[in-house]
Amino acid sequence: MDKIKMVTPLVEMDGDEMTRILWQIIKEELLLPFIDLKTEYYDLGLEHRNETDDKVTADSAEATKKYGVAVKCATITPNADRMTEYSLKEMWKSPNGTIRSILDGTVFRAPIVVKGIEPCVRNWEKPITIARHAYGDIYKNVEIKVPGAGKAELVYTAADGTVTKETIHEFKGEGILQGVHNTDASIASFARACFNYALDTKQDLWFGAKDTISKKYDHNFKDIFQAIYDAEYKEKFETAGIEYFYSLIDDIVARVMKAKGGFIWACKNYDGDVMSDMVSSAFGSLAMMTSVLVSPTGVYEYEAAHGTVQRHYYKHLKGEETSTNSVATIFAWTGALRKRGELDESKELVEFADKLEKATLSTIEAGKMTKDLALITSLKDVTVLNSADFIREIRKTYEAM
Repeated sequence: MDKIKMVTPLVEMDGDEMTRILWQIIKEELLLPFIDLKTEYYDLGLEHRNETDDKVTADSAEATKKYGVAVKCATITPNADRMTEYSLKEMWKSPNGTIRSILDGTVFRAPIVVKGIEPCVRNWEKPITIARHAYGDIYKNVEIKVPGAGKAELVYTAADGTVTKETIHEFKGEGILQGVHNTDASIASFARACFNYALDTKQDLWFGAKDTISKKYDHNFKDIFQAIYDAEYKEKFETAGIEYFYSLIDDIVARVMKAKGGFIWACKNYDGDVMSDMVSSAFGSLAMMTSVLVSPTGVYEYEAAHGTVQRHYYKHLKGEETSTNSVATIFAWTGALRKRGELDESKELVEFADKLEKATLSTIEAGKMTKDLALITSLKDVTVLNSADFIREIRKTYEAM
């Protein structure tokens, strides 16, 4: 059988620990036998990031701008323990954060729905995609541990020296203080990414904030979204038969719990961080969740929503058998290959991605799965497979289709 040809390379970002092991097995078993795979490879493993003073991360993001599509393996964001374990020069920043910043991207996360893994919320029938504004708020905050009585003020000094002040609180004793910010440019990029992704996937877009309480900060999000929608997207949404809907965040949460799914839920940074884990857990597992970073200019970077599976990696190093779920990593590859095929007008590449996803889900629905899924499935008499055998079983299913 002739291998499927690729016109334009993908940017391939390798990663760390157990997901790095799975990455190679996926390529060997599910990709290279069927595709003449073309990638521009970047090693984002922590050791190589350390060797390059993290330049490799920025280089991979710039390459993604060039080629338009990337696929990324899970990576370590180091803490103090990792500093010692890997003898790091410094505590390097999150690769995802660096890439998001360079691409000015928004993260879209959606659960992978499969028969036999039923959502905890019984009325959810279709995936709910979380769009997280991955900039600002508490993730770029400044904090003070207030030692005692005193006045806290919010101060803005304009370029011309003009000062604007607001009293935050008159402290009578010890307390805490936090300052957060955002920018109109970042919010506008977030809005356009959400509107474009909704059009791309033909899904309704919901957005919620607390503008009744936060009359300037949250209200600014609401106003920017509405202005951009009215000026640039209203007619496109009407033509596509989809809806943009804004409400207070608490109302949105209530509606989400009663909905059937099949829409995009746009969230501010903290809300998106929390709600993506809630949605993934309610649908079954973080290992069954896709993640795609989309820039307002139409650049895409696909990855799994989970981390490097450190515990399984340490077992692997000891020679012990693991049963690590590779579905989200497989779907990162299929998502990137499908988008590459769409952009290059390669029907064969798009069909391959669709078929591989179907083979993956069919393998699970046939009762062959990793241990994490076996613990939550409603299917009876399932077969628990180890990490490599699960991937090989998917290949068998694919070849039999």
